[in-house]
Amino acid sequence: MIRGASMPLWQLHRGDAPLVVDVPHAGTHLPDALALRMTAAARAVPDTDWHVDALYAFARDAGATLIVATHSRYVVDLNRDPSGHALYPGADNTELTPTRTFDNAPIYAEGEAPDVAEIAARRRAFFAPYHAALAAEIARVRARHGYALLLDGHSIRAEVPRFFEGRLPDLNLGTAGGASCDAGAAALAVEVLAAADGFTHVHNGRFKGGYVTRHYGRPETGVHALQLEVAQRCYMDEAPPYAWDAQRSAALQRVLERLVIALAEWRPARGAA
Repeated sequence: MIRGASMPLWQLHRGDAPLVVDVPHAGTHLPDALALRMTAAARAVPDTDWHVDALYAFARDAGATLIVATHSRYVVDLNRDPSGHALYPGADNTELTPTRTFDNAPIYAEGEAPDVAEIAARRRAFFAPYHAALAAEIARVRARHGYALLLDGHSIRAEVPRFFEGRLPDLNLGTAGGASCDAGAAALAVEVLAAADGFTHVHNGRFKGGYVTRHYGRPETGVHALQLEVAQRCYMDEAPPYAWDAQRSAALQRVLERLVIALAEWRPARGAA
């Protein structure tokens, strides 16, 4: 059973802007005791949001707070409801502690998948501390500015038949159907993405926002959350060894910079929470 972390669960840079950028799925670390129970394919953590921490590294210079998870989503998925409630009822959903890869291959050797007690232990050891840290940063920013914006950064292969048909648009903005942030902030984000030459985009398409967006996004309390899911073809090679592509990533980072600056400069309407 996993009893705790052998390395920090996150890396944190505190900024002074009203924007917090959260990257929960770029981590690749697997505790040794857990890795030994996994298949060889799973130990390569293929479902990582590869290089998303590098994509948003510039956000520190823009004054944003940046928090990046270090552990693989196979340890615990920080963007899933800890109660086990499905993000997308009726669709194929990954679990809080995933047991299948995005390609539907087993993550664990036979008989090694976590039981209920281990899932609860991982939730306490990994999920709860990370979210306590994220919540604290959001509260700090809100106390300073009177409101806070949270941008939840993700990426995924452009084609994953388990979750969606065909090819995913390049830039997938999610605001929980409009419930997780002020309509003005969402419209500003859509405007930036729509103006990005060479990239396709969608708002509240297949990815409407995961647990982070839905849990923290409470516009009535002054916390506005958005998720951006980027198709990995935009900035890297999607096949192993998942190499960063400098030319493609530079074009994408220019779009992300415009988005981060726009969100950091956005202000809620006077009188709004």
